Amino acid sequence: MPHELNKVFASLPQVERGVSKVIGGDPKGINFLYTNNKSVIIRNIDNPGIADIYTEHAHQVQVAQYAPSGFYIASGDISGKIRIWDTTQKEHLLKYEYFPFAGIIKDICWSEDNQKVAVAGEGKEKFGAVFQWDTGSSVGTLSGHSKIVNSIAFKPSRPFRVVTGSDDNSCAFFEGLPLKFKCTISDHSRFVNCVRYSPNGTKFASAGADGQIFIYDGKDGSKICALGGDKAHNGGVYAISWSPDNSHLLSASGDKTVKLWDVEANSAVTTFNMGSDVLDQQLGCLWQQNNLLSISLSGYINYLDKTNPSKPLRVVKGHSKSIQSLTIHTSDGKPSIYSGSHDGHINYWDALTGENDTLAGKGHTNLVSSMVIDDSNQLVSCGMDDTLRFTNLIKKEYNAQDTIKMDTQPRNVAVGPGGYTVVVCIGQILLLKDKKKVFAIENLDYEPEAVAVHPGGVTVAVGGNDGKVHLYSIEGTTLQKNDCVLDLNNSTVVTAIAYSPDGAVLAVCATNKVVTVFSVADGYKKENNYYGHHAKVVCIGWSPDNQHFATGGMDGLVFIWTLNNPNKRFKISDTHRLYHVSCIAWLDEHTLVTTSHDACVKQWSITFN
Repeated sequence: MPHELNKVFASLPQVERGVSKVIGGDPKGINFLYTNNKSVIIRNIDNPGIADIYTEHAHQVQVAQYAPSGFYIASGDISGKIRIWDTTQKEHLLKYEYFPFAGIIKDICWSEDNQKVAVAGEGKEKFGAVFQWDTGSSVGTLSGHSKIVNSIAFKPSRPFRVVTGSDDNSCAFFEGLPLKFKCTISDHSRFVNCVRYSPNGTKFASAGADGQIFIYDGKDGSKICALGGDKAHNGGVYAISWSPDNSHLLSASGDKTVKLWDVEANSAVTTFNMGSDVLDQQLGCLWQQNNLLSISLSGYINYLDKTNPSKPLRVVKGHSKSIQSLTIHTSDGKPSIYSGSHDGHINYWDALTGENDTLAGKGHTNLVSSMVIDDSNQLVSCGMDDTLRFTNLIKKEYNAQDTIKMDTQPRNVAVGPGGYTVVVCIGQILLLKDKKKVFAIENLDYEPEAVAVHPGGVTVAVGGNDGKVHLYSIEGTTLQKNDCVLDLNNSTVVTAIAYSPDGAVLAVCATNKVVTVFSVADGYKKENNYYGHHAKVVCIGWSPDNQHFATGGMDGLVFIWTLNNPNKRFKISDTHRLYHVSCIAWLDEHTLVTTSHDACVKQWSITFN
């Protein structure tokens, strides 16, 4: 039963307020790259739906940069580890690994001859290092700063020069090989966030938290001008990027604007106003060939339009935090994926193209724990903000009127035909009819964990922390407990349950690593146990063919099971490499969707023998 990774809808950059985000460009002009948690994400600049993810760092990666040849990428993490790896092979083979200092790597740059790598950040005694890429041997010391170094740049033409920018409000200028400290440049009055050389090396620019950008001579470090006079921006400047022809500079600022500067004329040619919300602060930028990119505090990647500065050409959206809930919806033959993340965002994706957007309006303010779509095309979602929301999928906009406050935190939601919704909350099972609470069961002798409603709409199955599945019947506007209780074993906790689409069987996952299937027609007789996971099983999804189901576990494995043959199973390992699969769903009989804490959505093509 072969499987193939079909599509990756990549996570957004991981950003934090007041910290610049480095976005790297491919010298060939095809890709750009950035980091999120322990991943380096490489995306096609013309079609950002095409993505590749590098996941070999053991710690959070801060920065990654292409070598000028384009054949290698150097990435650095918060432990101080630098990995240099191949870009030409799908496996991204590791070439070298170095540990220039113990501490956060904040910026990386290569020498033009691809031979030397300079890194900056925060070590115990050290704030930077320059070394030969193939031996790791030092080619000079980067001294001259008393605080963390945020940015570093290599002069891309001989003679060799390096400039650094630091939290001590200064830049340091180095020359020669081995590099020697030449002078300190103290024009900024606040942190220096970014330094960058022009492509031909004749100039470099520094940008700071004081809103200023200074231009210097690339060879001797003498000051040429301050862009915009007193101030370039009304807020801190977090990133700058030169145009390929050396004549213009792009700058990204906390004042929620990106500016395009004519350096010779010392004037801002274009100001891109990115919005008025705090999430519209601009933390990173990249000028690559004809593409002008910026990164917002929301994590969104903006493609700027020089001809229309008020509206980006496109905005790449998605998740920057772990995905905790997932559901699928097909309308007019077009499949869509809905995903909800740890920060309350719900995103919807065109499953074929990866085009996506976020639901409009004010939504969940905390982790979205469960989502499902009812028969009147509403997305029903519940979250740790103690709300249940019904969102119209045609409008794709949250509606305050359709937000229902829960008494306790909701864990899981299921829907049945005829406008019924069942929510399991801490210590409570809640029945809703047509978006109104009609019945609650409290004082339970177990803690409800997961819920499913039979497609026929009468039976509700609730999995508990007591290792049992409790069955209830919907009778008008009440829930009545059935005598039938399905016992797995009392030392386990039910983690997920799901009826097959035809309602013939109920599959139950638990912390005891076993999946158990019950036959509904035979009075919920236990049919089979399915063994294979090494750790607790956390999610389950039925194929539309009713013959196969998939499960994801804390062991990082996905199993695809054949209903009538428990021994005929097939395993996808390393589905999301660093993390377990958080959610699983089928787009169709041969396409599986998985999500994880890496904030990515993946689609797998499944071929049954």
